[in-house]
Amino acid sequence: MRIATFNIENLDDAEVNPEKDAPFEVRVKILRPMLERLRADIICFQEVHGQDAPEGEQGPRTLRALSTLLQHTRYADFTLSSTTLKGKRDVERFRNLVVASAQEYAVEEVREVQNTLVNPPQYSRVTATGDQTPIQVGWERPTLYVRLRKGDADPLHILNVHFKSKNPTPIPGQGPERFRWKSASGWAEGYFLSSMKRVGAALETRIFIDGIFDVEDDANIVVCGDFNAEPHEVPVMAIRGMTEDTGNPDLNARVMHPVALSIADSRRFTLYHHGKGNLLDHMVVSRRMMASLARAEIHNEMVHDESIAFASDAKYPESDHAPMVAEFN
Repeated sequence: MRIATFNIENLDDAEVNPEKDAPFEVRVKILRPMLERLRADIICFQEVHGQDAPEGEQGPRTLRALSTLLQHTRYADFTLSSTTLKGKRDVERFRNLVVASAQEYAVEEVREVQNTLVNPPQYSRVTATGDQTPIQVGWERPTLYVRLRKGDADPLHILNVHFKSKNPTPIPGQGPERFRWKSASGWAEGYFLSSMKRVGAALETRIFIDGIFDVEDDANIVVCGDFNAEPHEVPVMAIRGMTEDTGNPDLNARVMHPVALSIADSRRFTLYHHGKGNLLDHMVVSRRMMASLARAEIHNEMVHDESIAFASDAKYPESDHAPMVAEFN
């Protein structure tokens, strides 16, 4: 069994600005071979945009662009489980999470976890001007949970995540205005709020994981996605729950393990930023899954640095993230 995760970067078939973005058909031509190389049975996608019905037609918003991309590939008949608008069958317009699974894996449950297991904290902004009213600091992005089962085997629990980016949250009166902040303190507070959202979503995901372990003490759990955090940072460490941190050996069976640790350090990156390789995309698995890990790969040979001057999606149609895939026996 091969499981992959891929932040496919704003996948959409809408008309684009040719100076900034690559046409969809150009992206398809480059992305299809990348997907085929993964040879995955299950793929966790991030940043999949939804498309409205054609003008003059009625119907829900769908994953048309992703479905088109998967045509004429080994994934053409995969089942797509995704985030949706709350209480509706439409998918979100932007940045859906999608779990694509082969037909032999029955989809038993699909659920979104967002500001439900953890109450969003109240926060009074310090540097804001004209608006010091306490606000709820909730996380805009859910965790997508999909429970799969192949035949009469034990279930496979997939959690697909895309935690808040490190870009600072806007602060009234502080910015950003045209990418500039009024003060360093305002920027720092915006950065702090984004960190709260990222860590809060990770905490909620960890609580959900413990809920699975409460029912199945030897569960098959895989957490995939764009954590927007390096391996040593809090969101990743919160998901792992290492005994070194909890100090409790009774929790050993609940420790989660990054498959990237089996990849050579020189290849252990999924994104370039200012010339430095970063590992922001992760696959963290339960002890039972780790015991069957055969190999892990990051297909980063052609990943590019969009932080350099004059870089644009028009020049680099694939994605600024590299996909990761792990094979389990």
